[in-house]
Amino acid sequence: MKQTIIAALLLTAAAVANTATAAEAGKWFLTGGAPQAYEIGEDSQDTVSGKPARYIRYVDGEANKFGTLMQQISAKNYKGQRVRFQAMIKTREVSDWAGLWMRVDNGQHSVAFYNSQDKPITGTTGWQLRSVTLDVPADAETLNFGVIDGGKGQVWIDQLSLEAVGKDVPADVQAPRAKLPAVPTL
Repeated sequence: MKQTIIAALLLTAAAVANTATAAEAGKWFLTGGAPQAYEIGEDSQDTVSGKPARYIRYVDGEANKFGTLMQQISAKNYKGQRVRFQAMIKTREVSDWAGLWMRVDNGQHSVAFYNSQDKPITGTTGWQLRSVTLDVPADAETLNFGVIDGGKGQVWIDQLSLEAVGKDVPADVQAPRAKLPAVPTL
């Protein structure tokens, strides 16, 4: 299931990266393995910052998939730097997992990716600070980042920041996929 979600997120986000319109650029939008099963919005009641928090919520459909509330921006201002996407995150009845993610693309493919699936948030939680940190290569073209709702439930994000940080802040590394066998089992 973990490899499926990672692969699906990479493929979906790559497709989104290639199809984002000028109207979507720089704005939050919904995508994922089953975006039709989710809705996104703003909540002015349940907030940390005093400004409306953003949320993604499962509504109906394929609960074994995921939805993501994401944004895509140019990497122009971050090339050659270490970048951290940070947010306060809160969950309600998340059935599989939730977390922040970020991906860097160079126009041809993903050059850096981390989705915090190895640090999952599940069930119902209060507000907690989470972050994703990646190195942005000089050939990067886009930064893609957001929050994943895997399965059922609702996830809120608030007090968001995207900033260059020093090399003293560790970069996140996606856990390797399971090692494939060298020979088939026949």
